[in-house]
Parts: sequence; structure tokens; C-alpha cells
Amino acid sequence: MSDILVHTEAGITTLTFNRPDKKNSITAAMYGALADAIAAAAADPAVRVVVFQGNETTFSAGNDIGDFLNNPPATEDSPVFRFLRGIAQFPKPLLAAVCGPAVGIGTTLLFHCDLVYAGDNAAFSMPFVNLGLCPEAASSLLVPQMLGYHRAAEALLLGEPFMAEAALDVGLVNRVLPPSEVTGYAQSVARKLAAKPLASLVETKRLMKKGNAALVMATMAEEGASFGRMLGEPAAKEAFGAFMERRKPDFSKL
Repeated sequence: MSDILVHTEAGITTLTFNRPDKKNSITAAMYGALADAIAAAAADPAVRVVVFQGNETTFSAGNDIGDFLNNPPATEDSPVFRFLRGIAQFPKPLLAAVCGPAVGIGTTLLFHCDLVYAGDNAAFSMPFVNLGLCPEAASSLLVPQMLGYHRAAEALLLGEPFMAEAALDVGLVNRVLPPSEVTGYAQSVARKLAAKPLASLVETKRLMKKGNAALVMATMAEEGASFGRMLGEPAAKEAFGAFMERRKPDFSKL
């Protein structure tokens, strides 16, 4: 599909968010395409590395709210949940090149990446509480583990953006670069990885992640159940209604 570009060359699959007119917000169809591409890359022995990227001004604005309300994830086989399980269990190196806004899933998917490179214009945010919802992608586990509890509480309870240098400081990104250099740098690192023995890459990643693997999947499932329940509750309805009506939500009576 044109909204997700899939390009494989020299052992590297690059997945590009390509919906610039909508700030690369993600629809259910896009999640399906991403889930299929991740599954194909995992199964293909010729693919050694996967890279996520947007463009120089936007990584992803997160879920497309209109599409999300019309196509809410109803089962564990929904495209978004297939995608989340896919990145959590992906056995090979997973990289991201992030410029501009990375909202919601645009940030939480990065906690499943092995290497992240950011433009100095990158802005990360996880505004789930502001939408009457809860974290997803096992971020309620992974964000406190990486940021420490108090900074995680600031990021998840307030939902306010933090910039590239702050992300570098807490270890979410490996390097901050000018936006024009980010995708090229990520591709150069991907080429280095693709030249290494795949079995060693896979086993090293497995060993690093094995202590958390079962807990990540259990947390993701629990978050998904809570997310689905909260989606139908008054706070989320008020938040999404306010978003669509371009007004400030009022949670004072909830």
C-alpha cells in the first residue's frame, strides 16, 4: 500500500510511513501492512535488519483518530495487536530513524527497537491519559524500566512531549543528528549489521531480551484488555469527541 512503503535491498527491509498529508498517522490498514511486513521479514533468511522511518519533518502522529473510532481493535487478531506482537517478538535487529513528532505508538514502538537515531527536531509523546486511555505496547513496563519511575510518570501521566536531547539522556535514542542526516545514518548502521553473521545477531538479541520477554507479552495483553475497556468509557468518549470537535476536553464531571 502507498501509505506504508516496503523496500528490501541487501538484507535490509525499510518500512516508511508515507502519509505526510496526515502527519503519518496510522490506520488499521497501515497496521495490517506493517504486521505483514514484519512477519515476512522475520521469516525471510535473506532479511537481516528492519528499519522504520518517516520523513525529515514527521515520524508518526500516532493513530488516525477518525479511522481508529470507525475501526477500533476488537480482538487480539486486530491489525494493531498483530503489529505490536510482531515488533515485540521480532528476532532480528530493529532500527528506527525518527524526525519530528513521534506520538503515541510513534514513541512506544521505539521501546522495541534495538537502535534509534533521532533528528534534533524529534518530539516524543505518549498522551494516552489525555485521551482517557492507558498505555499500550507494554510501555507501562518498558518506559519505567528505561526512564526510571519518576520520569516515566511524568511522560505517561502528563503526556507532554520531550525532545531529542532528553530522549538521548535517558537512553531512548542512540544519537541525535540533523534531520537531513538521520535516515542515511540509520541505513549506514543497518548495512553494518547486515554484514554480520545473522545467527550471532539473533542469539545476542535473544539473550539480551529473554529476561523480559514473557513479562512484555503479558503486559501487552493486559494493557490491550484495559485499553479496549477504557475506549468505551466516558473519559475516552469525551476526549475523542473534543478532538473531533476541535475543543478542549472537560473531564471535571467524570
